[in-house]
Amino acid sequence: MRESKYRFMILQILMVVMLAAIAVRLFNMQIIDGEKYLANASSRLTTNVVNKAPRGDILDRYGNVLVTNKTGYSVLMQKETSDNDELNKTIRSVVQILNETENSSYDTLPITMDYPYRFVFEDRNNDNDTADEKQAWFESNKYNGKYINSNMTAEQVVDIYAQIYGIRGELASKETRGMVGIRYDAEIQNFSSANPVTVAQNINVEAVTRIKELQEQLPGISIIEDYVRTYNYPGLATQLLGRTGRISAEEYEKYSSSGYGMNDSIGKQGIEKWAESYLRGTNGKTGRTAVVDGREVEITANVDPVPGNYVMLTLDTEIQSVAEESLENTIKSIGGDCNAGAAVVIDVNSGNTLAMASYPTYDMSRFNEDYEKLINDAGNPMINRAVSGLYSPGSTFKPLTAIAGIQTGNLKLNEHISCEGVYTVYQDYQPTCWIWSEARATHGSQDMTLAIENSCNYFFYELGRRLGIDTLDEYAKKFGLGEYTGVELTEETEGHMASPEYKSKVVMNVIDSEWFGGDTLQTAIGQSYSLFTPIQLANYCATIANGGTRYKVNLIDSIRSSVDGSVVEEFKPQVVEQLDIEPQTMSRVRDGMKKVVDEGSASSIFDGYPIQVGGKTGTAQLGSGSNNAIFIAFAPFDNPQIAVAVVLEHGVRGTNAGRVARDIFDKYFFNSGASGVVSATEAPSEAPASETSETEAPPQATGQIR
Repeated sequence: MRESKYRFMILQILMVVMLAAIAVRLFNMQIIDGEKYLANASSRLTTNVVNKAPRGDILDRYGNVLVTNKTGYSVLMQKETSDNDELNKTIRSVVQILNETENSSYDTLPITMDYPYRFVFEDRNNDNDTADEKQAWFESNKYNGKYINSNMTAEQVVDIYAQIYGIRGELASKETRGMVGIRYDAEIQNFSSANPVTVAQNINVEAVTRIKELQEQLPGISIIEDYVRTYNYPGLATQLLGRTGRISAEEYEKYSSSGYGMNDSIGKQGIEKWAESYLRGTNGKTGRTAVVDGREVEITANVDPVPGNYVMLTLDTEIQSVAEESLENTIKSIGGDCNAGAAVVIDVNSGNTLAMASYPTYDMSRFNEDYEKLINDAGNPMINRAVSGLYSPGSTFKPLTAIAGIQTGNLKLNEHISCEGVYTVYQDYQPTCWIWSEARATHGSQDMTLAIENSCNYFFYELGRRLGIDTLDEYAKKFGLGEYTGVELTEETEGHMASPEYKSKVVMNVIDSEWFGGDTLQTAIGQSYSLFTPIQLANYCATIANGGTRYKVNLIDSIRSSVDGSVVEEFKPQVVEQLDIEPQTMSRVRDGMKKVVDEGSASSIFDGYPIQVGGKTGTAQLGSGSNNAIFIAFAPFDNPQIAVAVVLEHGVRGTNAGRVARDIFDKYFFNSGASGVVSATEAPSEAPASETSETEAPPQATGQIR
């Protein structure tokens, strides 16, 4: 009994001690550390509001702002219900408001918004082959392999997704398509209460007002201020500047560790894509405070957003404008099947790009409105032909063949070769000089300078045979033809120089895939399998103009702080290769190019021109349609400053391309705008095949000569 009493007393004492400990703990938590724990509790219940940082501006070489931002409004949807019908009801109301106010919802479902539905897979690689992208999309959207398959039409896909999401309504309505797209994006972005999705961007004031008026009836829907890319020169340098867009699921997986969110925008093309790491700012957040005993207590601190850096280009806006205007005017004046082209202007003493024009083009400020039209345009306006278009150089390649001949000792500096019209070295393949094809005449005795002026095929057939394909390939590489130029655009295509190795890859027939002597002849005059970009041709011309220094082509001048304008990074000229070429050799080649402008095929364009110009026309024949027109040039002749390359698809003759170059020279040297152009029928006479073989198709052109 006495032992039980002691046990009870001990138990009571323990209980008192425990209660005392609890009381002390509560006193500390509520009185002494009350503010701290209140702040912690409040912060756990707080969802930080992200303040998006504005993207950096893009400027030209003189500080003219090409791309900047404006404040716009976006519609954000946050999950507040697990009821599918309620969610669809909210989305339907938002889509209706957007449609009625001439706005549109935004989604990444690769199907047109308007009925009849079509797939719109964007050709991200600029190779006009969207089949692989379509297949990849179906592979990643099998929906557990149960519903979606690659044999379905776009309409069937929309119908299936509508069933999956429980969306009722007319399948062909824009409302149904908008709802399906929003639900599709919400699903791939892991839509939740903590992960909202953007359903519309840059909406107008009327839509903002309507949504805010119905706010209580639209659970989870909010209007936020956002930054929208705006263009101070709409339509100028569109493909070069590029665009931004919502981050894709694949991009998010790649960049999420760098702080990107599922609703963020990211550079998709052009400078916007290449300079993403510079242009992107650092988001901030809005802090929270609480009032405790009449005092404000900070729960989370404000963090101000930091705008992205400015990207200053080497581009000259005025020269860019003239290049684009002249390119378009010239193409339209030629007519027929001439409907596309490109022009590039390079500083010969630095490799800096002053202009890069591609036609057809479009207005980036209307990208969303015109997207379906653009993606289905047979002219492929979204492709930057200056860096992605591949073209036979035609006779613009002949100066390189001449340089290789002198440098290797296969041609003496003052040696003459007699043009006999028909090249008869091979018995079963005997190509002709253009003058023989046109007039049954010959050029007679030709040295290197005259051969360049007259674009004598016979001379370069013989020189090509002496050199052999390996030497031609070696010198093409030295001049950067068929090589990346290093320009700051991810869309740049490498191109390729004709070679036995390349031919074996593209020609399937075992016999025809052999390399024959005729292939070398064709390569020497700029045909065969050689395909280069306009920017490569411009840099090749610049290398000739400056005496043999090949620079990396540069489009970025510097990266500057958006806070104080200080230089973050500077892009200085870089020498890629210093060609060891005798000055006398270069001088004679340039003399030949001067004669082309003074007395040859381009003389009608530059007759009486105030400064001396060196250039070379090229007319590359195609398997069908009119010839491509090519022109490369540099000026002033005695002290070269800029080099220009122009390519006109189906431009008939090289002189037509020369007109664009002349307009560019006018602007650069005399500050005058693009001049008028004449039609192809009014253009001075030039033999259509004056600088090329009889056909571009290599197997037919080269024959089977060993």
